[in-house]
Amino acid sequence: MLRRVVPLLIAFVAVHVVVGVLGYQQPNEPMGDVYLVYEPWSRCALFGGIDVTSCTRSDTWQWPGITEKWIYPQLAFLPMTFAWLFAWAVGYTPAWAITVALFNLIAFVVLVGAGRSRGRVLAAWFWLAAILLIGPVGIYRIDGITVPFAILGGIWMLRRPFLASVLLSVSVWMKVWPAAILAAGLVVVRRRLALVWGAVAVSLATIIPVVALGGAPFVFGFVGDQTSRGIQMEAPVGGLYMFLAAFYVPGSEVYYDGDVLTFQVTGPGADAVIAAMTPIMLLTMVAVAAVGVWKLRHGATFLSLFPPLSLALVTAFIALNKVGSPQYYVWLFAPVVLGLLLDRRRWFGFAALTLVISGLTQWMYPLLYDGLMATHPNPFPVVVLEVRNLLALVLLVWAIVRVVRVPVGRVRPPAGLREIVTGRRPLPPRVPSGR
Repeated sequence: MLRRVVPLLIAFVAVHVVVGVLGYQQPNEPMGDVYLVYEPWSRCALFGGIDVTSCTRSDTWQWPGITEKWIYPQLAFLPMTFAWLFAWAVGYTPAWAITVALFNLIAFVVLVGAGRSRGRVLAAWFWLAAILLIGPVGIYRIDGITVPFAILGGIWMLRRPFLASVLLSVSVWMKVWPAAILAAGLVVVRRRLALVWGAVAVSLATIIPVVALGGAPFVFGFVGDQTSRGIQMEAPVGGLYMFLAAFYVPGSEVYYDGDVLTFQVTGPGADAVIAAMTPIMLLTMVAVAAVGVWKLRHGATFLSLFPPLSLALVTAFIALNKVGSPQYYVWLFAPVVLGLLLDRRRWFGFAALTLVISGLTQWMYPLLYDGLMATHPNPFPVVVLEVRNLLALVLLVWAIVRVVRVPVGRVRPPAGLREIVTGRRPLPPRVPSGR
């Protein structure tokens, strides 16, 4: 079906070129993480004897995540160093964009296939529209690398669970969020042991070399770093404080945290909110997963349960997080792509809302970001930001409602613990033959 595939491939190239160029045109350095952070980290760590903080000569070999605590899991260095394969010819920042595009292309080709499935074609068009609407932040961040891994993991979740788990686990060790899709798979997929072994294999292949190189104290350093952070100004939970700061309410302001390289917001009772948000987020995700378990135990199908459960868990990871970077919203692309692929008619609304959220995200960052960064931000950018955040909360509630309303009794539920763990149905009792 070349008449479907060729336009999609042309559009794929056009979208990535346009978004890549927009990074150079828009204000507020949407590519900043690449040339200010990823390039120095990878350049300095690749050449031993250089201090990765100052890039000055040092007597000791240093590598974030191994010789010191790092904000990312250790495998995030893989795409950062992979980009150097192209950097010699075009420079590091374009090389990063090429790297993201190549990973996207692999997942895109698998998603489209031969172009015979309307669901696959629609999902591919949605993904391209979402990349265009969210803009450069969707490419020039480590999160952009993890999306194709998550999409491929979701596509192969049912038929190739071990491979799906490996892909998702690799992306988890780059940025934690794909754990939500892997968790949905552990709830819904009957061959759970394959998912477990895939995650164990990737985790051991990551942890053992890090420990062997002396990085045992920093293996999970990224976890503590994230949980100890304040309220990022873009996070939904920071909405009230942003309005208070915009209207000069004493004690409420936006400030820059140099340790985590981001703008945060504070105000009355902020410490209590900071302490509460991570438990609230985790409890919500556990509750949603528990509903998924109940649905599976009562005969829900993979096709009806896995996509909305994935979307609900991923959206909870975003909407209830005290960290709310704009690139987090690319996480939505994977579960919506899977939903359109498997049940496109029921996912038009989710797709449309995700596209609106993506467009508002680019409008907020980088276009209106100047108005947010001031100690007392401009009210209009705050309104745009909080409309986006409100829609994210609407998406979360909608996804949870969809999980709750998944029909049951469609397939035979697991017969016991052995089948729940292994996915193998017990053999029927042997009937003795007559003599």
